[in-house]
Amino acid sequence: MGKVRFLFLGAGAIGTYIGGSLAASGQEVAFIEQPGPAADIAESGLTVETASGTLTVRDVTLFTDAATALDAGPWDIAVFALKSFDTAEAVEQLLATGRAVPTILSLQNGVDNEPTIAARLGPDRVIAGTVTTAIGKPGVGHVIEETHRGVGVALGHPLSEPLVTALDGAGLAAEGFASPGSMKWSKLLTNLQGSATSAILDLPVAEVFGDARLHEVETAAMRECLAVMRALGFAPVDLPGTPVRLLAFAVEKLPKVVTRPIFTKLLGGSRGHKMPSLHIDLHAGRRRSEVGHLHGAVVRHGATVGVPTPVNAVLTSVLEGLTAGTEDIASFRRRPEALLARLRRR
Repeated sequence: MGKVRFLFLGAGAIGTYIGGSLAASGQEVAFIEQPGPAADIAESGLTVETASGTLTVRDVTLFTDAATALDAGPWDIAVFALKSFDTAEAVEQLLATGRAVPTILSLQNGVDNEPTIAARLGPDRVIAGTVTTAIGKPGVGHVIEETHRGVGVALGHPLSEPLVTALDGAGLAAEGFASPGSMKWSKLLTNLQGSATSAILDLPVAEVFGDARLHEVETAAMRECLAVMRALGFAPVDLPGTPVRLLAFAVEKLPKVVTRPIFTKLLGGSRGHKMPSLHIDLHAGRRRSEVGHLHGAVVRHGATVGVPTPVNAVLTSVLEGLTAGTEDIASFRRRPEALLARLRRR
């Protein structure tokens, strides 16, 4: 296969970064986007800032409805870079057009998106992926590559190797993975690092890991995740630019007196002042959170394999309550003792 035809559902941070990079490299790329952002992108194009230079794509193929986009196919790959809570609805919207739906590449966080897609399209119509590069989005159609790491793609599908080749050719440092489950669960482990606690307490991740009590909460949540993934038969694997096996070893084997300063610097300090997406969603008042697809996934899968997950359960329930407005944000803001008290009652 030569060029791969990509259809992106949305031009958010990841969609703009991956899609813009692919388009700049000569791949055929189109986006389905809402009319407002689509008009902005049509006027200004896509801009991807990287350490090696700025990529600009002026003539962007844009559609504002799924039926028209699919009629312009056939597309080799439709890319989902959506929030996990939008996955099921996005699949149904594609199917509702009555058109042929291409194979989906899911670059989403969480471990349940691919099964959700496979349940409606079939297991041979979805490819698991992950993005470890840190991306900022200062505006519509404009992203900044903050920390270059890479992209993972599950192997075993006929389109997997062409995808790796296309993504790598676009400078995205793509790597194939033999075990989709190990890849996705390893990414989930990294997504748990301070994210829910930061949102609940309105604290930067560095402050979370800098507090000895909260450091113990974070490592306990990650130990639960590791126990669940191992029970499911998945081992940690290093992701592009991300030494997950070393993280797992530190969480499971090293004493807290050793890991706390390391995690504070590496996991917290590397973010600078940037807050995790769970924090951004809560404090922007969006009333929707991915916590149920991250910490909540650990709880759900833990129940299926008989692994207790009390810390992840509390983090999930508290953040879901704050998101829904049934918990008081002010009672937790910068008050670790409030969260610790809830954890003691678990």
